[in-house]
Amino acid sequence: MPDTKRAMSPLLSTLIILVSFVFMATGVVLFATNLFLQESLTEAITVYQIKLWVHDSAPEGLGWGAISLRNTGDVETVIDAITIRGSEIPYSNWYVDSTISEIVLQQRLNHTGWSGSNGMIVNYDPDSLCSDTFKIDLDGAGGEPPLCTSASLSPASITSGKNVVIYFKMINGTITVLDSGINLGVVISAGKIDVVTSIIIQIP
Repeated sequence: MPDTKRAMSPLLSTLIILVSFVFMATGVVLFATNLFLQESLTEAITVYQIKLWVHDSAPEGLGWGAISLRNTGDVETVIDAITIRGSEIPYSNWYVDSTISEIVLQQRLNHTGWSGSNGMIVNYDPDSLCSDTFKIDLDGAGGEPPLCTSASLSPASITSGKNVVIYFKMINGTITVLDSGINLGVVISAGKIDVVTSIIIQIP
């Protein structure tokens, strides 16, 4: 009975090997290109202002702060922690506005008085331009969009080239009136970035 098995021809074998090598080489090149592009994109934030305020007589140590910054990197970044004296501010104590303009970003971050909820007047909006629970007209004169936000429940995402202002209430006792006038370190964590700076604690 004749042998019906046929061996693969050398030409076909060589062609299959060449095609396999081409596919493998293409995959390696695409992977390397993608890796290079990812590595060339940078995360960066620029902090414009930081303010820390302490109540001049609250025995429990009532304090608030505010930060304005801009995403100056190439990719979206996430502000995921604000740490003062080793204590992270809970997201529920963050009030984030990421829709502000360049003009508003450069306004002075102001304190609105201690008589409001949680020790800050949260409806300081002469023009009543928003309905959120936290609204502050930074120049106090009206006529322009105020900061307008509610308590946050998560980190603050900022796309490349965009701005954000975060007002935050510190955990009671983090600072006290005895700290007024001293420099205190603040750590802002955003992805792989940690921005460490110091600011003088003020009594508004």
